[in-house]
Amino acid sequence: MSLRRRTSTAVSSGNLLDKLKDFDAYAKPIEDFRVKTASGAAVTLASAIVITLLLFSEFIDWRSVTLQPSIEVDKARKEKLWINLNITVPRVPCYLLSMDVMDVAGEHQNDIASTIYKVRLDEKGNKIDAEKGQIGDSTKGLSGAVAKAKDPAYCGSCYNAKAPESGCCNSCEDVQKAYAEMGWAFAAEKVEQCINEGWADKIANQSKEGCNVWGHLQVNKVAGNVHLAPGKSFSQSHMHVHDLAPYLKDHKFQFTHTIHSLSFGRQVDFANPLDGVSKETKGEYFMFQYYIKVVSTRFNYMNGTVIHTNQFSATEHERDTTPRTGGGGLPGIFFNYDISPMLVTYTEYQKPFSHFLTDVCAVVGGVFTVAGIVDSFIYTAEKTFKRKLDLGKAS
Repeated sequence: MSLRRRTSTAVSSGNLLDKLKDFDAYAKPIEDFRVKTASGAAVTLASAIVITLLLFSEFIDWRSVTLQPSIEVDKARKEKLWINLNITVPRVPCYLLSMDVMDVAGEHQNDIASTIYKVRLDEKGNKIDAEKGQIGDSTKGLSGAVAKAKDPAYCGSCYNAKAPESGCCNSCEDVQKAYAEMGWAFAAEKVEQCINEGWADKIANQSKEGCNVWGHLQVNKVAGNVHLAPGKSFSQSHMHVHDLAPYLKDHKFQFTHTIHSLSFGRQVDFANPLDGVSKETKGEYFMFQYYIKVVSTRFNYMNGTVIHTNQFSATEHERDTTPRTGGGGLPGIFFNYDISPMLVTYTEYQKPFSHFLTDVCAVVGGVFTVAGIVDSFIYTAEKTFKRKLDLGKAS
């Protein structure tokens, strides 16, 4: 009885295996019926080369990391905007240049010196290693040096202007600042401190110099403008005014300039449209205006790092403001910026391994399928041609 049971079990498993064979989608032809040809070998080698190249390109594509952009409404509020700049003005001395900021919120920053630095340049554009405190430098050493050279009890007059916290204007710069706060025009030749410091001689010596202005500004994230213009700036009756008396006297200056770099926010590895831009003019009353649209930008990296910065686009306009032409306006370099309501997000992305496997299967299967069609066509053509040769119909 046990022998019969074993036999029936073996027969049933054999029937099951035979039924399973019916699902084989890859039926194999008998080896004796296979025909190997030279053309088939050539197609096989060509398809192998194509598959290798495509798989290599797919591997590179899988390993590469791309930045995928997306756009949404910028919902940030009460943010500050960081402006980085580096500009050379080769035909205007540093003591004449003033960097100012104005925005639609009504905030004015006049003659910024805390984060903006000025480097004096000679006529050939070389840096002048000036001593601290000389005209045009952003250091404050001169005021202290003059005060120490005088009697400790000395208290300089502010000439009816509002005195600083110390109550004294002991240097020419102190008097100049006091006049600026009052909105008064400043005449250095009538101020004792300026005469003692040789202000007029220094102005004459520096009249042919240039200036490199660099640093950063922190402004409200609203529309406004940053400008580099001649003369001491101050506010008078809620108006932004520049004292152009030093600019108009004795010498002619031109606002030929080079923008080495200009960026908004944290600097990242992309080129800004105004980097390296140079403009040249022979007119002394020329105004250069750059209209900038700032777009908030965020970078999301795969390691979890998030960087907030800004991109911008720019257009430009220039015009002659010579009084006799009736053009009007203030000569200088103006950056008028506006804020876009959109936020562009760049997200680092790398294809998952499952995509790579899918692409590999698609490449191998596709190439083999096409190669099979090509080989079948060649084989059929060869057979037809040989048949015609045998029948003597080939011409």
